Amino acid sequence: MVACTQPRRVAAMSVAKRVADEMDVQLGRQVGYSIRFEDMTEPGTTFLKYMTDGMLLREAMNDPDLSRYSTIILDEAHERTLATDILMGILKTLAHRRPDLKLIIMSATLDALKFQKYFAVSGDAPAPLFKVPGRTHPVEVFYTQEPEPDYVEAAIRTVLMIHRAEDPGDILLFLTGEEEIEDACRKIKLEADDLVNSDPESVGPIACIPLYSSLPPQQQQRIFDPPPKAGSPDGPPGRKVVISTNIAETSLTIDGIVYVVDPGFSKQKVYNPRIRVESLLVSPISKASAQQRAGRAGRTRPGKCFRLYTEKDFMSELEEQTHPEILRSNLANTVLELVKAGIKDLVKFDYVDAPAPETLMRALELLNYLAALDDDGNLTALGNLMAEFPLDPQLSKMLIVSPEFKCSNEILTITAMLSVPNVWLRPNNQRKEADAAKALLTVPDGDHLTLLNVYNNYTQNKYEKNWTWNNYLSARALMQADNVREQLKRTMERSEVLCCGFFMQVAHKEGEKGNYMTLKDNQAVELHPSCGLDTKPEWVIFNEFVLTTRPYIRVVTDVRPDWLLEYAPLYFDLNNWPDSETKRALLKAGNKQGKFGARFGQAEASKEGENSAKRRKKNK
Repeated sequence: MVACTQPRRVAAMSVAKRVADEMDVQLGRQVGYSIRFEDMTEPGTTFLKYMTDGMLLREAMNDPDLSRYSTIILDEAHERTLATDILMGILKTLAHRRPDLKLIIMSATLDALKFQKYFAVSGDAPAPLFKVPGRTHPVEVFYTQEPEPDYVEAAIRTVLMIHRAEDPGDILLFLTGEEEIEDACRKIKLEADDLVNSDPESVGPIACIPLYSSLPPQQQQRIFDPPPKAGSPDGPPGRKVVISTNIAETSLTIDGIVYVVDPGFSKQKVYNPRIRVESLLVSPISKASAQQRAGRAGRTRPGKCFRLYTEKDFMSELEEQTHPEILRSNLANTVLELVKAGIKDLVKFDYVDAPAPETLMRALELLNYLAALDDDGNLTALGNLMAEFPLDPQLSKMLIVSPEFKCSNEILTITAMLSVPNVWLRPNNQRKEADAAKALLTVPDGDHLTLLNVYNNYTQNKYEKNWTWNNYLSARALMQADNVREQLKRTMERSEVLCCGFFMQVAHKEGEKGNYMTLKDNQAVELHPSCGLDTKPEWVIFNEFVLTTRPYIRVVTDVRPDWLLEYAPLYFDLNNWPDSETKRALLKAGNKQGKFGARFGQAEASKEGENSAKRRKKNK
């Protein structure tokens, strides 16, 4: 087989469909795709398989030689996703073991020279490099005179200016996320309709089409629709405006785009290993990304790119290249996959860009606390099982241990609901109604149980779309959760080991004001406004840390401290904790349970402290 990886699900699906159409074959037979929780291939028939880079990495875990493939193409390698970087390290080693394997790295930017040097064939001889000239037309680039205080408003203003004053041609506007995109779509449509009504002779109709990864596939396909026709036989032609995240930067090509509006921002994952917080932050793009965006305007004819920042900022403030994801991500899942793939020495692994040692240490520490790795860094039986699930390690452990607590059915549902986009809909013009509908389904004990309740109601109402619509729920997200649940269930049924998940993500209520503090990291946080708890419990487990105007924890549930002591004794080794309100509260909880009292009392303190010191020394 020939494997071709893409960094995004949308790209893997759309490119596979395009190639199947051009080869005049049915999608899923000779040409197919494989993404997380969806496999459109046919064993024995499919010879060209598009997949996300993460899926090929999972295959490498179970078959380190990737023996099913004769050729592997890593496309869009310049995006430097975490999975692509790890795959490059694995495939570089594999290419020496398998001289029959053809390996092709495809990159749209100047990273090609870096990759060429990395994949040196023998000694210092670089890998062969082919430059394929594109048929791009010239693109005129415009900058603002002054920095824009509100890039979304500036972007809307620029789109309307192009629509009024420029020649026919479609517009591509880059924004950072779903909310921004939907909001801009609505505002542009309203303003454009007013323009058409007031001056139908000189302004044509406009169609605004959003594009982001969590959109249903059929809605994503709308970007390829033709622009709207003129309102009258002699009237000006219509125009299509695609408002997209950086998916449209390289992953997809939309014919007819002549104008690009680039505010200069994108959302990036940033992980801080010191406080174990992964945030999605709006950050300035790199020069390489800016060039890619501008290039979108010159695909079919000469185009124009409107950059909503100054030329001085472009020259002096923007980084040359986007920082690789491996340098700004939580590596827990990646480390588990690497160990499962047989890579023992993570420090000496041949990274294109090596991550910070502290990030690796945090990942190893988490996997050790979860009992996925032993003290020598070897994969345990439990870790081997956890790696089978395409989930974060905390979720996979929670799933595996759930039968021990006789709640595997419920935990399976909660995990599936946490693995899909947000199920709650909150339209701008119906916020009160949406909040009232959510209140009816909310379980006061916590958001995890609320998600369980939503799914159970969905199944009781026979997966009825009208029910989801009336309750302001996303039918697509719930259908996806049902599909994910079935697949996870099949994986669970293959495994018969019992085993607990998010004990490192606990917050304790402290002080008179009742503010929360995360354990060990001592981060002051607040419950996110979307949380459905009717009280503020003393202890909560949380799923996400969100940094917006202030630090929030989201998807939280009330827990008892003695559970923490019982099910994660290694992590909650209180003898090494500094004196604090949290430690006193945990000791109190432990002493109430007679069985824990002795363990955390002074009599055992020196022995426990000695053992944990030995463990830490060994781990270091």
